[in-house]
Amino acid sequence: MKNPSIDSHPLPGENATEPLLAVDNLHVEFTTRQGLVRAVNGVSYTVNAGESLAVLGESGSGKSVTAQAIMGILDMPPARIPKGEVRFRGTDLLKLSDQARSQIRGQRIAMIFQDALSALNPVFTVGWQISEMFRVHRGVSKRDAMKKAVELMDRVRIPAARQRVNDYPHQFSGGMRQRIMIAMSIALDPEVLIADEPTTALDVTVQAQIMELLAELQRESNMGLILITHDLGVVADVADKIAVMYGGRIVENAPVHDLYKTPAHPYSKGLLDSIPRVDMKGQELYAIKGLPPNLLDMPSGCAFHPRCPYRRDNCVTEVPPLYEISGTRGSACHYYREVLDGTVG
Repeated sequence: MKNPSIDSHPLPGENATEPLLAVDNLHVEFTTRQGLVRAVNGVSYTVNAGESLAVLGESGSGKSVTAQAIMGILDMPPARIPKGEVRFRGTDLLKLSDQARSQIRGQRIAMIFQDALSALNPVFTVGWQISEMFRVHRGVSKRDAMKKAVELMDRVRIPAARQRVNDYPHQFSGGMRQRIMIAMSIALDPEVLIADEPTTALDVTVQAQIMELLAELQRESNMGLILITHDLGVVADVADKIAVMYGGRIVENAPVHDLYKTPAHPYSKGLLDSIPRVDMKGQELYAIKGLPPNLLDMPSGCAFHPRCPYRRDNCVTEVPPLYEISGTRGSACHYYREVLDGTVG
């Protein structure tokens, strides 16, 4: 539950009628020795309070770079944001000073990083690391901060939290370390939580437990949740809507159950077909042929055309816009109608 006595001060221009978080035509590029890498190309999405968005894509699709731009943690240079907006309650975060951004980061918008062991400091107890969130940002006494740390460890279902609060990160399993990272991220009651591959390197059972925990915490606090993942199989029961990224662009967005039922882009369809099913015993698993695009040398036309089993001549020459299918769906495929009804090919 939110504590109104510790809520952050409103931002200049903050507007409660705006989406909680809106990414609008965001571009991010990196200067490298090999050339210019356009990692994010015109990405747009919104998240409202109590809503969960899954951002799905392979490594290099731009999903994590977009999240880092939202958080303001890109190294600039070599990164550069030539255009676009990231609006939090109507205020463009990209136009704020570093000091103003730091007041939002961790307090109003928080992020869970995928490698919990690397993110946690090995020389401090987990209780100390959680309690520091309260001491630094809320001015809470050491004793009260440690009490809050125990409460948070209980909240994220770490058994015997009071006894384990003085343990070190290496004394916990991978799943328990991820729970500690979640506890730290929700300590200050953020309004938006970004979870970057939160189930990486965890076994299937623990993955399900972590996803269930995130969904429960989101419902309790009514925060907006952005789940970044490469695994379409983990999002069905958590996300309300999904944005599929490929080569730095969103190639499909849809309510999650609509996409599962009738994907409108060949890449989305390929990802769905790649999910193992219980009725596939003895059958070979489907895999999308080829490799993700080289961001230094992007294909002409549709970036997916070299891997697409349905490509036609204009797919090689014309970049498809994100066609609006309905008020809640879009597809960056010239032949999305045929993909939807299964007649493409």
